[in-house]
Amino acid sequence: MSAATTSVGAVDIPRPAWRVPVLGDVLGISISRPLQNSVRIGRDLGPIFERTVLGNRFVFVSDPGLVAELSDDSRFGKHLAPGVKALRGLAGDGLFTAYDHEPNWARAHNLLAPGFTQTAMRSYHGTMLDVAGELVDHWDARSRSSPVDVSADMTKLTLETIGRTGFSYSFDSFRREQQHPFVQAMVGTLSHSQRTTFVKSTAVGRFLARRADQRDEQRKAYLNEVVDEVIRTRRDSTESGTEDLLELMLRATRENDPDRIDELNIRNQIITFLVAGHETTSGALSFALYYLSRHPRVLARARAEVDSVWDGREPTFEKIAKLRYVRRVLDESLRLWPTAPGYGRAAREDTVLGGRYPMKKGDWMLVLIPALHRDRVWGDDAETFDPDRFLPARIKSRPAHAYKPFGTGERACIGRQFAIHEAVLVLGTILQKYTVEADPDYRLTVSERLTLMPEGFTLNVRRR
Repeated sequence: MSAATTSVGAVDIPRPAWRVPVLGDVLGISISRPLQNSVRIGRDLGPIFERTVLGNRFVFVSDPGLVAELSDDSRFGKHLAPGVKALRGLAGDGLFTAYDHEPNWARAHNLLAPGFTQTAMRSYHGTMLDVAGELVDHWDARSRSSPVDVSADMTKLTLETIGRTGFSYSFDSFRREQQHPFVQAMVGTLSHSQRTTFVKSTAVGRFLARRADQRDEQRKAYLNEVVDEVIRTRRDSTESGTEDLLELMLRATRENDPDRIDELNIRNQIITFLVAGHETTSGALSFALYYLSRHPRVLARARAEVDSVWDGREPTFEKIAKLRYVRRVLDESLRLWPTAPGYGRAAREDTVLGGRYPMKKGDWMLVLIPALHRDRVWGDDAETFDPDRFLPARIKSRPAHAYKPFGTGERACIGRQFAIHEAVLVLGTILQKYTVEADPDYRLTVSERLTLMPEGFTLNVRRR
């Protein structure tokens, strides 16, 4: 692809060669897969480039050195890229969608941090095992007659896990023939947000999107109803001693804690965790199972580790972290397909990025994580799946900011350790219980709804 340049101060940033008046860099754009489209364009334009769409300017960055600078919280803060900003209609000022200056972000972070300590993680372990056991029962019942729908089942599992551990609420995910209506509404809202973000930047686009917006408001209203039911169930409960994320927030309200948040923000935080907390982990598990099923040697090695470490027993909390190779499989899957694939960073004051790119206060850039994870620092075979990239010595040999699947700085994913523990536990359980076999004709297709997910991916599973 040929390129033109756009000046930032005295420095030129590459951009696609053919820019259409008013519309911008729309030639070759993909509405359904804009992120993968940008990664492909970046292969030709380089580790920093610009695209303009309907008056919206994006500067994409995937150079580890520039990302390291953007990760400096003293110089840069979180910027809500248009796709994330559009979700404020659903999650308000929740942890993921809050602006840095909004007070509820810091209050909620302080309140919820104890919910992700080592002690808290131990308390969740039994519930995670229970939900993994329900997945096993589900697969035992279904796998004899047909392949299992991996992405759908991982979504059921992760929604059930965060519902029970975070809010002591069950969605009865594995007792339903179809996905829970919450998931259907959530996917609809995320897809709507992606499809209409740029369209609604013009008056004509907003007019054309009116009916779709009305349907989306109905989905959002339903999601709010579900979450309000979660809160009501807790308030009406006569049981005592529950310790979870919802209790941390409600207790702060009862005790007049300085970090207390109001009920609307409690709803926003629950929606944030139910949506972001299960969507990203289900994608990570699905990609990991895809790569395991396509690499027999990796699969055999991972299974051997599970058999050795768990010795045919139900794993204790400590045994999860001992699956070091399984963890590397997860890390490598997140390298190739980080399920939260980008984040925005804005300059706190006038500055110069990389000694070349002047930025005014408020100027922002988008870290394109799949492109960062394919930078030359990963070698000439960056597209190849290789869990041993995450051996300790090889990690130390790479720049510190070459791997960013959980975001960066103070706004990085608060539930990172929760997600890792859950994912490794589930992968270990599947490897312990089943042999897995992929459809040889399947070709990986990645759907985008702000997060990434394999599309149409099934497995044949048989009890070992």
